[in-house]
Amino acid sequence: MFLTTIDILLRGMTVGLASSITVGPVAVLCIQRTLSKGRRAGFISGLGVACADTLMAIIAFFFYAMLEAQIEKYSYIISLLGGIFVIVVGVVIFFQKPSPQIRRNRAGTDSTWRDFVSMFGFTMANFVTVVPYLLAFFAMFGVASHDGSRDIASISSSLLIIAGFLAGAVIWWFLLTLLINLFRRRFRPHHMATINRIAGVVIGLLGVITILTTVIPNGATS
Repeated sequence: MFLTTIDILLRGMTVGLASSITVGPVAVLCIQRTLSKGRRAGFISGLGVACADTLMAIIAFFFYAMLEAQIEKYSYIISLLGGIFVIVVGVVIFFQKPSPQIRRNRAGTDSTWRDFVSMFGFTMANFVTVVPYLLAFFAMFGVASHDGSRDIASISSSLLIIAGFLAGAVIWWFLLTLLINLFRRRFRPHHMATINRIAGVVIGLLGVITILTTVIPNGATS
């Protein structure tokens, strides 16, 4: 029983880690925040991503079969809006000036709650893209979706998988922000301005790619 529980938890953690280790817009934004605002802001931002990913993992694990038709029906418009949102965030970061941010950091006036909520919303904006992606990772690591059974053992194992998923995601963001923070003190304000521009361009391009991969297949099949 104990070994089975550990196995289920580790499978969930593996999916959480694997699905978090991606160089997407959320990773770029968390790295940018860690460098500009510090490890705490970066980690809280990562927690926002981890919680959003876990919510989507719950939807994918328990309800995807039920919602599949609706997700497919509105996937085009949701993906398009998500791509536009990512581009807007990239533009904002590109023009973000580091000096006011540094002053807010020193004064301790930045809100960690805002860091969490903004990243949670930013991650959820890519719902249509992320949910099938999570399902693929569940399948890759031999984790079957919940079949709707109300059996206590089945529900317990499903909850353990989700708990492991969250733990794996949190571990990844903790380690990433810890590593990035080691290099933070080497950067000066003019370096941060360059980092903001690079992060803005990368995030904006990822938004453009999201829109193109949404529009092109539809244009090709029309």
